Amino acid sequence: MREITPKTKVNNLLSDYPQLEEFLMKLNPKYKKLKNPILRRTVAKIATLTQVAKIGGYEPLELVNKLRKEVGQPVLKEYESQEEESVNEAPLWIEREPKTIIDANRVLDEEKNPLSEVTKALKKLNNEDILLIESDFLPSPLIDTFKEKGYEVYAAKSEADHFLTYIRKP
Repeated sequence: MREITPKTKVNNLLSDYPQLEEFLMKLNPKYKKLKNPILRRTVAKIATLTQVAKIGGYEPLELVNKLRKEVGQPVLKEYESQEEESVNEAPLWIEREPKTIIDANRVLDEEKNPLSEVTKALKKLNNEDILLIESDFLPSPLIDTFKEKGYEVYAAKSEADHFLTYIRKP
């Protein structure tokens, strides 16, 4: 069994510790999305516990330690993260009208793959066009994936439990 850390992928966590699926769902209703088989086969393979923590409104170490405690691993006092944690000012380009809007909750409810749906929508856009993702969670795995692919991404909480994630095609 692997040690649970903030860098642990959700897929690996649930493979090693299947009992943690129910535990996660009891921690936060947003984690019920893990029941979606498409999400499990796709996003769960790339999403780290740091990203999952953000979705649920936890600090990464707080979530990791809850999981570690549940499986009998000692609590981590600290964990050096290589991930950037920056709060950026909203870029001016988000003021433009998005060409496409995707409701991530609807996509998940329809048991579709959000990563695939966003990728398909972005392919149809012209350079500098904007895609907007609306969701009741911060889609950290999608944000990180598209940043790595060279897209400009900005996400913000617009109100309680409502996030807007803007992606600009380069």
